Amino acid sequence: MSDEPIINKVASSGIITLDLEEMYPQGERVVFDLKPLLWQEIALKEDDLRAFVKAHDWSQYKGKFVSIHCSADAIIPTWAYMLVATSLQPHAVFVTQGDANDLERAIFTRLVQQLDIELYRGARIVVKGCGKLPVPLNAYVELSAKLMPVVKSLMFGEPCSTVPLYKAPKA
Repeated sequence: MSDEPIINKVASSGIITLDLEEMYPQGERVVFDLKPLLWQEIALKEDDLRAFVKAHDWSQYKGKFVSIHCSADAIIPTWAYMLVATSLQPHAVFVTQGDANDLERAIFTRLVQQLDIELYRGARIVVKGCGKLPVPLNAYVELSAKLMPVVKSLMFGEPCSTVPLYKAPKA
């Protein structure tokens, strides 16, 4: 038995773990469905939509992440989504178009776009995976693309067991 101290090679490696779950934006997600506003579930009447928009209590979306969607197979004009968005915007944290999955993808796209990658310049990065929260796949793809120009290396997994993804060419 040796008297030498145990050295944590992972801790001393200089690897930075980036966990998208730690960045997970807290807040209720809501899909605003246009289907109940349709006439016979096939068409949208402008006057009816405008009356609804004027009368609806938009404050109920305060602090929420909202996506505007139509679950019916109907053709909805672009301006209708825009009209609803203009009513949601003063209240919601975030407004986009699509279903619940689209909403989550859009939230994480914005999160990755806002990430200050200069913090990771020349660093060895492990993007942690296999979490408990529903981080969409596009977040990992977009994060990889954003980090590549500045990192020394990019890996996926846990610091003790990684999958190498990218290594910057030696200058």
